[in-house]
Amino acid sequence: MAASTAVSSPGSAARPSAWPDDVDERKFVVALARGLELLRAFRPGDTLLGNRDFVARTGLPKATVNRLAYTLTVLGYLRFDEALGKYALDAGVLSLGFGLLAGTDTLELARPHMRALAREVGAAVSLGCRDGLDMIYLETIRSETALTLGLASGSRLSMLTSSMGRAYLAVIGEDERNALFAELAQAAGKGQAGAGLAQAARREIEAFARDGCCFSFRDWHEDVNAVAVPFRDPRDGRWLVLSCSGPASSMGEDVFRERVAPRLRALARRLGQSR
Repeated sequence: MAASTAVSSPGSAARPSAWPDDVDERKFVVALARGLELLRAFRPGDTLLGNRDFVARTGLPKATVNRLAYTLTVLGYLRFDEALGKYALDAGVLSLGFGLLAGTDTLELARPHMRALAREVGAAVSLGCRDGLDMIYLETIRSETALTLGLASGSRLSMLTSSMGRAYLAVIGEDERNALFAELAQAAGKGQAGAGLAQAARREIEAFARDGCCFSFRDWHEDVNAVAVPFRDPRDGRWLVLSCSGPASSMGEDVFRERVAPRLRALARRLGQSR
């Protein structure tokens, strides 16, 4: 079989860092990938983005951004606000999300158990999966007393700072994990903060063999502690991750290690065996 070659199309020097370094250019559709990167530029809390925002977040040339945004608007994935000169996500994106959630049988099975656990520990329980260099939330269920930040379906967190991302990194193959760490380090930059997050993530990954879970204590947010456990989706074999998060001011590390983690591990085992 011929070896794969890196994509080398016009303008590829400005391609987003989330693209694979080694792909078969005979099969890789650069224009499609660029269009999807434009949609990924929206982050939790964003409602409107302009062309300058797209250029800054994707690294794509302005002329390319203009054409992609127009195309996505025509197809119903973006909506243009003429008064503000900016774009919002439109119903086409929502329909794709519903398609994913509707096809996730495990999510349907998980919801009542997540709700029960959230009530029991007084925190937020989430289910997510990998999306590029982030983890994306498929569902979050909060207890009535949970005071955690409002992360909902579609929210994204870095693999380095989130317990969910660390748990995913802990269970994939070593070669894939090293490649991801290289991409994450590049995305985080060369500063001390990025290096410190990478070290903290590696420590949690090393402890996974002992703990069966990964923690994030004030790494993602100064008042949020969390724990996460990965499991294989029985339906399609992909890795999913359960996490539980709560305010660090009232739920300390000992609460997560001694009370929350055992319950989350038990739920992950149950969901991983469901058919």
